Amino acid sequence: MAHRSGLSFRFTHAITRTPADSVSSGLRAVDAGDPSGEKFREEHGRYVVALQEAGLIVDVLPALESFPDSCFVEDPAFCLPEGAIQLRPGTQSRLGEGREIRAALEAQFDKVVELPGSGHVDGGDVLMLDDVILIGLSARTDREGADDFARLLGEWGYRAEVCETPEGVLHFKTACSTLGDGVILATKVMAESGFFGDRKVVVVPDGEDYAANVIRVNDVVLVPEGYPKTLGAIRDAGFKTVVLPTHEARKVDGGLSCLSLRFALDGGSA
Repeated sequence: MAHRSGLSFRFTHAITRTPADSVSSGLRAVDAGDPSGEKFREEHGRYVVALQEAGLIVDVLPALESFPDSCFVEDPAFCLPEGAIQLRPGTQSRLGEGREIRAALEAQFDKVVELPGSGHVDGGDVLMLDDVILIGLSARTDREGADDFARLLGEWGYRAEVCETPEGVLHFKTACSTLGDGVILATKVMAESGFFGDRKVVVVPDGEDYAANVIRVNDVVLVPEGYPKTLGAIRDAGFKTVVLPTHEARKVDGGLSCLSLRFALDGGSA
């Protein structure tokens, strides 16, 4: 795959979904209390505004009470300039989310396909860089799904690599993000993994691992509130930042990247 400058952070559009009240029953690895649907929607509203201020046209889908985790739209789909791939999340309760987001994908892309085979891939395990797409194996993404996804990406002209996500990391992107321009933000364990080759890696300071999940959107990096050392490290690396609250999302293992599907459409329209 040829290097495509800006592929991982130059976007024109995003898809998000309003958090439902049922998010209080959402999946979580550790019980830190139930998120409030009302407070989550307030935080989500600020997130949408930040995407818009970064230059994106944002499609905000309605809440789905029957799917508590459905505001995390990154997991059931993956978007590229050429089209969208409907993924197959690795948790039974989320399998129907792909069907629910299909119409929104078809409204933006002429080409929408399903992940082949019967394996599972969560979008939170997929890190897109400008010259490679990394797919992390996890409790939510299995080898069959990752291999089938990598083959499909290859057919679309992209190079994909399957990685063994370090033990204890829920999703690959729980512990790393691209800051763009060949720079990675990662926890210490991910920085030492060798996944990122000779790219510059900004290491998340001790005690702030949650802040490894940020998103570069055009000319700004969106950073979760409450992690001053990581915020400083990103700024010191030369990036402009916007700080956003993710307190409710964190209670159900969510972060900034999970809450949107970001993509570029030629000419800025579908």
